[in-house]
Amino acid sequence: MPSGTYLHAGEGLEERFKCAPGPGGWRYTSQRPDGVRTDLVVDARWRQIRVELVTPTWWVRGGVTGPEVAWVRAAEETGTEHAERASGFLAESPGFLIAVARSLELDENAQTDVRLVQLSGPSLSPLTTNWRWRLAGTSVHETETEPLPVSQYEVTDLSTGEVETVHLAGDVVVAAPGIELTDLESPPNLLG
Repeated sequence: MPSGTYLHAGEGLEERFKCAPGPGGWRYTSQRPDGVRTDLVVDARWRQIRVELVTPTWWVRGGVTGPEVAWVRAAEETGTEHAERASGFLAESPGFLIAVARSLELDENAQTDVRLVQLSGPSLSPLTTNWRWRLAGTSVHETETEPLPVSQYEVTDLSTGEVETVHLAGDVVVAAPGIELTDLESPPNLLG
């Protein structure tokens, strides 16, 4: 079960995480010193079936329900229900990059457009966004135990045309814009 630390470079915040495959999917949990917590559960097809994001003042709970994502967002106990035609969520935690990339099941040099509900800031404000994901290639890095394949994705924000690169090794983000893997206590799970 990989566990370690990501550094959010822009904010200088560390995110301690654990992730592991289970009998029916994969789970990612993390906590930051600013009180932000993430609990992300996907099924065997990498659909985000249970998502919980908590900040000191807001929380969101939701998941994929067929062709939509549904969620409740609140600052107190009672929240407002929302639904949007989208494939999943995207938030600051690197766990969402892994879930989205794996759900697309792209072949090398293939690309697809994906609609996501992006949750941002301390208030977890939702915004529906369109992205183009392209698997640009996979390189193999030698390690002390076994070769480690690292997949490189080019991710384009279709509203701005801005392209960013995300590097994944199994169920761990090796590098992404504003994200640095600073500690990894066990090897990533090399998932298909």
